[in-house]
Amino acid sequence: MATPLFLRNSLFPPLHHSFLSFPKSSFPSFPSSIKSRPLTSTMMRGSEITEEVSETKEAVNVDTKKKTIFVAGATGSTGKRVVEQVQADVTEGSAKLAEAIGEDSDAVICATGFRPGWDLFAPWKVDNFGTVNLVEACRKLGVNRFILISSILVNGAAMGQVFNPAYIFLNVFGLTLIAKLQAEQYIRKSGINYTIIRPGGLRNDPPTGNVVMEPEDTLIEGSISRDQVAEVAVESLVHPESCFKVVEIVSRTDAPKRSYKDLFGSIKLT
Repeated sequence: MATPLFLRNSLFPPLHHSFLSFPKSSFPSFPSSIKSRPLTSTMMRGSEITEEVSETKEAVNVDTKKKTIFVAGATGSTGKRVVEQVQADVTEGSAKLAEAIGEDSDAVICATGFRPGWDLFAPWKVDNFGTVNLVEACRKLGVNRFILISSILVNGAAMGQVFNPAYIFLNVFGLTLIAKLQAEQYIRKSGINYTIIRPGGLRNDPPTGNVVMEPEDTLIEGSISRDQVAEVAVESLVHPESCFKVVEIVSRTDAPKRSYKDLFGSIKLT
């Protein structure tokens, strides 16, 4: 059996959906060889839902064991950096998502998001209902590992950050952060083994500093390269210290280099 991971986009700035699959016995290091087979589906690019998008289910060989990787919506930004060119429409319901994920998957990385548009319900369709659909699809299939890429400041109201410019801006477009927060809460009550990653502002440029990881509801500013967000998502699969935790990440040039085992281990269980 292989293990899927699903990545989706986030508005802060936009990310994209992605799935990866690894054997249930363990989460190995990131795959070294990949074979892909194109499929057909729909994809969500920001708040836009477009037709005729390619999906790819990839068979990966690592340490002589065959792995399956499914990536949904990885055409842009962060998801693209984990596995290239795959998309899926998370708004179509858990049944169709379960078919897309497949029975050979047992982990999902979700990095969804949307670009601002005229549809004020888009954040709820993608970041709330879409995430819930993914969780329910995982439960149908018995997938018990879920990685969510969310955003810092999702709980800004409780942190006293209602007047933080970033909190105001992101919630102008359909209460995006509130939609993400409710999705987080759903995951935490689902019983699924989760890791929720809340990055700061996302940059397209290569990393210029080291990853700083803090507990939930700590960071109110800062940014991070999308490459590093993708790396943290993948590393969470191979470090049990990341299980059942909410972590917030940014990068800083003056931060010391730390192992991911140390970073995840420094965060208390939630």
